[in-house]
Amino acid sequence: MIGKLRGNIDSYGEDWVIVDVNGVGYHVVCSTRTLSQLPPAGEAAVLEIETHVREDQIRLFGFATALERDWFRLLQSVQGVGTRVALAVLSTLTPSELANAIAMQDRALVSKAPGVGAKVAQRIVSELKDKAPAISLADRGLVGLGVGADGGAQPSAAADAVSALVNLGYPQLQAGQAVAAATAQAGETAATQELIRLALKELAP
Repeated sequence: MIGKLRGNIDSYGEDWVIVDVNGVGYHVVCSTRTLSQLPPAGEAAVLEIETHVREDQIRLFGFATALERDWFRLLQSVQGVGTRVALAVLSTLTPSELANAIAMQDRALVSKAPGVGAKVAQRIVSELKDKAPAISLADRGLVGLGVGADGGAQPSAAADAVSALVNLGYPQLQAGQAVAAATAQAGETAATQELIRLALKELAP
C-alpha cells in the first residue's frame, strides 16, 4: 500500500494531481483545500496517501497533512459517507473547524459542504462525537456545547448562537469561544438570544 508520495508536480486537474516520482506518474485525487496548498507544476511536493484497492482499480487519495487523511478515513466510517462526500467536507472545512462542528453538534456547518444534506450532516456530528481522533483541535470550552440538557445530540441554544454569530460575519472559532464564555456566565439552560447578547459583549473591542 502507498502511504506517502514525494516527487514533482506534473500536472493538475479539477480534483486531481499527477505526481512524478522517479519517472512514474501517480494520479492522486485530492480535496480542493489540498490542491490549493500544492506548488506549481514542476516543483517538489509531498502528499500523505490513502490507497483504495478494488477488483477493477486502485485509487490514490492525497492530503497535505496526515491529520486531514485521518479525518478522511474517519468520515467514511459514517453511514452514507463515501469518498466523494468525505472530500467535499474536507474541501469546505479545515480539520479544526470540523472538530469544532462535531464538538458543538453543529450540523448546519457540516451541511455547507456540497452534496451533504441535513441527514448526512446530522449522522456525521452524531456518530463521530465520541470517536473523532482530532477532537483536541476543538477549543476545550466548546466540547459539549451542542448537547442538550437531555443528553441528546440535537442542536442546542449554544450551537444556534454560534451559527447566528457566524452569519453575522464572525469566524467560527472566535464565535464558538465567545459563546462558550457566555454559556459559562449564563448557565447551560440560557436561551439562544441571551447567549448571543453575552457573546457579542465578549466580542466587542
